[in-house]
Amino acid sequence: MARKVDISTAAQALLGEMRSAGMMTTSLETLQQYRDHTRAGYAAWAEQAIAGFDGEITDIEIAGIRCKQLTPTAWSPNHGPCIQYAYGGGYIAGSTYEDLIITAPLAEHSAARVVMVDYRLSPEHPYPEPQQDMQQVYPVLLDVYGAARMVVSGESAGGNQALGLLHHIRDNGLMMPACAALLSPWCDLANQGDSHRFNDERDPSLNNEWVDLAASWHAAGQALEDPGVSPLHGDMDGLPPIIITTGSRDLLLSQCLRLARRLRTAGVDCDLRVWEGLWHVFEFYPMPEARQSIVEIAEFIEVHC
Repeated sequence: MARKVDISTAAQALLGEMRSAGMMTTSLETLQQYRDHTRAGYAAWAEQAIAGFDGEITDIEIAGIRCKQLTPTAWSPNHGPCIQYAYGGGYIAGSTYEDLIITAPLAEHSAARVVMVDYRLSPEHPYPEPQQDMQQVYPVLLDVYGAARMVVSGESAGGNQALGLLHHIRDNGLMMPACAALLSPWCDLANQGDSHRFNDERDPSLNNEWVDLAASWHAAGQALEDPGVSPLHGDMDGLPPIIITTGSRDLLLSQCLRLARRLRTAGVDCDLRVWEGLWHVFEFYPMPEARQSIVEIAEFIEVHC
């Protein structure tokens, strides 16, 4: 009997295209080529996001760290939320430019100002340098907007950054943001879990070979289970409400499930949303499910801010 997966026609088409294209591999010698290829692959969608954005996009600097700031027309300077956002790319690729595909609609739907941190990449700048960039920016934003208006968010490696930042905020006595949003967070760089077996060939955007290589470059000899490297292994007590999105094809599905369980065990309000038939950070792609997920994340932010 043929078994159907309940995903949109656009998602089905993208899944077929991505499977046919395969995933580009990389090495130290070809890393810049990989980064350029990734940027070029998302450029058309990023430009569409820029063209369709109702607001202002500017490059700024906070505490010496480069950032990209998105301010939608609907944002209120007096009480509008501010989202500190970390892009994905396995700590070895990606940029604030590609992530406009996600952050532009997120800013508009949530009527929030989004500050995307242009953190340094590995292996040139391994752990803890990227984390330090995020940590430098948060206190400045906190002083400007106050904790009740702050949100921390990110996807994939950026989800690692966001969760790790929450631990840093708590452990250093800073005020917690109102909430956090994690999209397919890469929270365990040891890459353990059942989905690393059954989704290794089902996720069209990610595979074990790639995530293991990226983890080794970023950790640079630090133990992969160290909570600084893999915040899934850290203490979850005292964290704010968190929404997690993932898909049933996501290579990191098990990480998301384990994180949700650990958060709930610690008494943290955790809203886990697993999308049928979809893959790692599906919000990047032009399909109805991506738009709907971003709308739901924005609604979560509005409720908690």
